[in-house]
Parts: sequence; structure tokens; C-alpha cells
Amino acid sequence: MSKNRELKPIELRLVAELMKNSHRSDRDLAKALKISQPTVTRMRNRLEKEGVIREYTVIPDFSKLGYEILGITLALSKPLEKEEIEKAREVLLKDEKEKDFEFIMMERGIGASFDGVDISLHPNLSSFQEYLRWLRKLDFLEVERTQFFLVDLMEKSHYRPFTFSAIAKHIEKRARKIKKMIKRYKV
Repeated sequence: MSKNRELKPIELRLVAELMKNSHRSDRDLAKALKISQPTVTRMRNRLEKEGVIREYTVIPDFSKLGYEILGITLALSKPLEKEEIEKAREVLLKDEKEKDFEFIMMERGIGASFDGVDISLHPNLSSFQEYLRWLRKLDFLEVERTQFFLVDLMEKSHYRPFTFSAIAKHIEKRARKIKKMIKRYKV
């Protein structure tokens, strides 16, 4: 998708509906969006081709899959050149297959005096500690320091667990706002 192309409100609403339940048929989506099923199919195919929709997935209850801890780790490391980033990606993917832990996201960024963040799942605390030792030993990253926040997935009370439905609500609000702006400025 071109960086300049702004999604239409109906496209945003389709993405939001799919985020709530990606298992729905195009016919069901068409009813919810009040458009034809062939239009939904064409739109979905275009959004997939443009990379707006990258995958269809579920969000399981990780505690029922044997994970007790979700770790959010902030790290400060040296700046990487393009070649070093590629090497890092290869090493991380190789190590991920061999280790007992799973990181679900690892990205560069800025904030709180750190330049990287990752989110990982662990069956227990010792697995998380092993993960921190591994992270700190990655030579090419030259990790200077880390901080972490652990979420106990076995905790019975939840304030608002992660769901794509929550994100979909924000997308729907944006779609309504864009639609109102379009109506307001149409001549």
C-alpha cells in the first residue's frame, strides 16, 4: 500500500469487523457493513494484496497454553547498521527455534531512555530469567541495560486483557470521524 493512500471509512470498518472475528464469512461481513458480498470480497482481497491485512489469527488464553508470565522488556543497545540489523534478525529467528522462550515482538524504538522493546511469553520465572541472560549476551546488540515488567498470566482478576476487538473499536471511531469529515466538506 502506498504511504499516501488513506483508507476509506468502509475499508476501516471492514478491518475492524475482521479484527473482532476474522472467522466471519464475506456474506456475514456484508450484512454488518450494509454493502454487497462481492464488494466485501474485492475489498478484502485488495487490503490483503496491499498488506493492510497481514494475517488472520486468534488470541488464545496464554495461561491455558502453559504460559505463566508475559514479559515486557526495555533495552538500551548500540545503534545498528543495516547489515547488523539483518544479522540480528537471522540470529534471533534461529535462537527462537532453539530456546524454551517465545518472544512475540522485538522492535527498535525510543522512550524512557531505551531504544528497544520486546514482549515475550514464558512458562515460568526461570524461563524469563534465562531469556534476560540470553538477551544481555547478544554480542551484536551490545545491550547496556534492561528493565522489565512482568504480567502474571495466572492472575484471576484482569482489568482489560489484550484483544483485537478493543483495537477495532478505535478503528471504528476513526472511520466514523473520517466519514463525518467527508460529509461536511462535500459540495
